[in-house]
Amino acid sequence: MTMPDLVATRDVNALTEWLAQADPLEIAEELGRLPVADRAIPFRLLPKDRALEVFEALDPLHQQELLQGLREASVRELVEDMDPDDRARLVDEMPAKIAKQVLGGLSPRERALTATLLGYPENSAGRVMSPEVVNLKANQTVADALARIRRIGGSAETIYALPVTDDERRLVGALGLRDLVLADPNTQVGDLMDREVYSARVDQDQEEVARLIQEADLLALPVVDTEGRLVGIVTVDDAMRILEEEQTEDVARAGGAEPLEHPYLSTSVLGLARTRVVWLMVLIVAATLTVNVLQLFETTLDKVVALALFIPLVIGTGGNAGSQSATTVTRALAVGELRPTDVLLVVLREARVGLILGGMLAALAFLPTLLFIPDQRMAVVVSLTLLSVCTLATLVGSLLPLLARRLGFDPAVMSAPLISTLVDATGLVVYFLIAKTILDI
Repeated sequence: MTMPDLVATRDVNALTEWLAQADPLEIAEELGRLPVADRAIPFRLLPKDRALEVFEALDPLHQQELLQGLREASVRELVEDMDPDDRARLVDEMPAKIAKQVLGGLSPRERALTATLLGYPENSAGRVMSPEVVNLKANQTVADALARIRRIGGSAETIYALPVTDDERRLVGALGLRDLVLADPNTQVGDLMDREVYSARVDQDQEEVARLIQEADLLALPVVDTEGRLVGIVTVDDAMRILEEEQTEDVARAGGAEPLEHPYLSTSVLGLARTRVVWLMVLIVAATLTVNVLQLFETTLDKVVALALFIPLVIGTGGNAGSQSATTVTRALAVGELRPTDVLLVVLREARVGLILGGMLAALAFLPTLLFIPDQRMAVVVSLTLLSVCTLATLVGSLLPLLARRLGFDPAVMSAPLISTLVDATGLVVYFLIAKTILDI
């Protein structure tokens, strides 16, 4: 039986047995699927340490809803034991009044740590870092360093990646726990550490930090202030969460919708509609360009009715080619493979891609068009249009995301549906102009 079934039957013994066998991530997932009023029932059956693991695995919205079903003393204890960065994320998404109450129930030390993180800009490294970090000194021996780790390592976010600082807490290197454990106890940390160490500034964008952790294959990344002093650390698990959130946001916008602020099943039907309606309205306005183009060339259509048969083919091919180009460039920008300054290189490259694709499709379409309408001139019109539209679409699809990044916008805003709609109108103009020239209309 699943957790919802066990909760519905109020079979405490069976529910306790299920909770003992399930892992924290599975429990967190099942809690998120329960009605809000029932979530506290299985959660109270968890041992303290396991309850904290499950709670930290929940989405912030589900954390808030669960806290409302627990006793005040339980809430204070649970939030007190959270890692500072996880606690800051929870408090940041709470209503101001509730956040103030939660912070007021913390110990002075934990309240100060949380307030420090909340003081950094949103989406910055400082906002997502953990200030609880074990730092070593370059002039320490290995034996002294291990003793320090044993003394304070229990409260740190991680001890596997160890920043090394000078007497003024400036970052001078880094050391892995493995190297430390395997070294001679009398060796100095400065002789073992890597002096070429990656780091992030507190005001650096969180996505840049997460990408660096991923690309450099790091367990953790030290975070320093403007004077190079160590203030915290961003761990690989936080980096993966950030990348997942950014990817989710890009995918939503590339599909012509705003990203959901909460898990799908926790978002109301009205909320789901709200994330999509604005983009649909924008696309409707953009689609009026296509209507205007058809109206402009109404006389041309009246003279050669056969032109109307190939309109879906032309605009569909152009929209698809533009979407492919935009998706490729947006992804390359997101992972750091392209920069806004690469605009000329990308445009020239995509123009060649468009010519190749257009040429292939033009060759493939010529004979079927001729068989469908036995007029060689019509087949030439369709083939030349496909060649032109594919080239134009790939240019537009590659250029708009780069311009968006150059202007400081998210490239994903230039969604595939938006580009398809814009290319539809321009593709029709090209189609009718080629038809008027070749068919002598």
